[in-house]
Amino acid sequence: MRNFAVVLLLAFISVVPLSAKTHKDVYPLSCANLWPAVKDTLRNSGKYGILGIDNNEMTASFVIGGTLGGKRINSVVLNGKPDSCELQVQTAYSGLEHNDAGDFKKRVDAYLAQLQTAPPAKSDTPTK
Repeated sequence: MRNFAVVLLLAFISVVPLSAKTHKDVYPLSCANLWPAVKDTLRNSGKYGILGIDNNEMTASFVIGGTLGGKRINSVVLNGKPDSCELQVQTAYSGLEHNDAGDFKKRVDAYLAQLQTAPPAKSDTPTK
């Protein structure tokens, strides 16, 4: 029984890193316009614990999860392209139970959609 437990533990240790993955999505806007959506998603969704944010590099590390699913450390980075921005989410795990990268992308997309439907800000200067 002890040998079986050791073999099972070794199999689990070797399988877990295989589930870690980098998910890439390209947005048709600049990284300067996408970064506020990423930061708002991390700060205001109520789902993430922020470990660190670097505004200059446009990177962040965060924790998601709870007691039953376990806490998972993920990170996000933006890579500028000539006419777009690539959002990379490095996830600790995505599978049947959890889709950390997909959930994060949905929240960023919702923030961007909210910006597009918001009325333009009113100016304090009088018009002539």
